[in-house]
Amino acid sequence: MKKFILITSDENVLVDCVSIIIVPENALNEAGYIKMFTVKDAANAKHEYHAMAQMAYYQFQDEELEIQEVGSAITITCGEEKIELGDGMVICRDRDGEFHVLSHRVQNRKKILEAAYRYCTRWVRLDI
Repeated sequence: MKKFILITSDENVLVDCVSIIIVPENALNEAGYIKMFTVKDAANAKHEYHAMAQMAYYQFQDEELEIQEVGSAITITCGEEKIELGDGMVICRDRDGEFHVLSHRVQNRKKILEAAYRYCTRWVRLDI
């Protein structure tokens, strides 16, 4: 059985992904609230997270980022673990390698993307 991370909202499946960055709104004040999961090789995970956060941030700056708006809580399920996200943003990569960004409607997307990018950049630099 292959592992996956399922993202749903109001019981509708939004994305079935393999790597995810969860950025709640309170991460704007404390980056420690950012969570990341992957079902892939954990040895390269930090670099994938950094690449995902960087791609989202740069595409947003270039006005190329497609963001799927979500009007209700997002539920992230990974195995037995479930996370409810009532605000903020999710950056993820699906099984086919496609990149997705989901956001609640009333978020400061620029600030959330900056927070995710800064957090992932610092994490990679600390381990080099």
